[in-house]
Amino acid sequence: MPAALLSTRHGTTMVLTLSHPERHNALGPDLWAAGVEALNVAESNAEVACVVITGAGSLFSVGHDLEQLQASRRESASHQVALTEGLHSWIEAIRSFPKPVVAAVEGGAADAGFALALACDFIVAARNAQFALAGSALGLSPDAGASWSLARALPRQLAAELLMLGTRVDAERLHALGVVNRICGPGMALHDALALAAQLNTRAPHVLASDKELLALADGGTLSEQLAHERDRFVANLHHTGTSAAIAAFREQRGTPPLT
Repeated sequence: MPAALLSTRHGTTMVLTLSHPERHNALGPDLWAAGVEALNVAESNAEVACVVITGAGSLFSVGHDLEQLQASRRESASHQVALTEGLHSWIEAIRSFPKPVVAAVEGGAADAGFALALACDFIVAARNAQFALAGSALGLSPDAGASWSLARALPRQLAAELLMLGTRVDAERLHALGVVNRICGPGMALHDALALAAQLNTRAPHVLASDKELLALADGGTLSEQLAHERDRFVANLHHTGTSAAIAAFREQRGTPPLT
């Protein structure tokens, strides 16, 4: 069967399933083009509050299709540039998407599949899931933002080990390092990712959008610049139409905090 990105709805959560089981959910041009289109649809649909990305069967994704890479070697370098930019457009679309994106990882995620999970806002992984970048063993350097994400998420020495040696790291270690948000029993990643999405879906969409923007801006800005970004969004959200009711509901639920 050809590769497909399956889209289903669970309430206000859209689930995108990488489906190419005979190739271990390898990523290719059809999948990442469909990924960009699916996010465009989800962004314009007010009934979608969150997106979960998962893999069909017992594996998230092995990353690139090696047969496609071998075929690309018979083409010009510009051919592979165009293909790589297509994948990178999907990664950038996930990072700039104004709604939360959760990766639900079973089995494992390798190479571009690992990078895809890292591009998401949250990672829920089965306890036995393995993560790896095998590019160095194939004569390849990473793509899809793997080096960018790992350099920001991990100590430099560990990031170097993953990139240069292709060392496998399990979900529990990444959870201890803060890269994986939730670990769960095998077969439960999508279930727990949907539960996390349900929590996120109770939050105001405009606030979640601001949070994603602020996290992105914090990567490259100074403290003064970030304070200005926070000020502008805080004031805008304070005057949002739904904020008064949210404050009132919070006070009613928790009680007015003591002044002393």
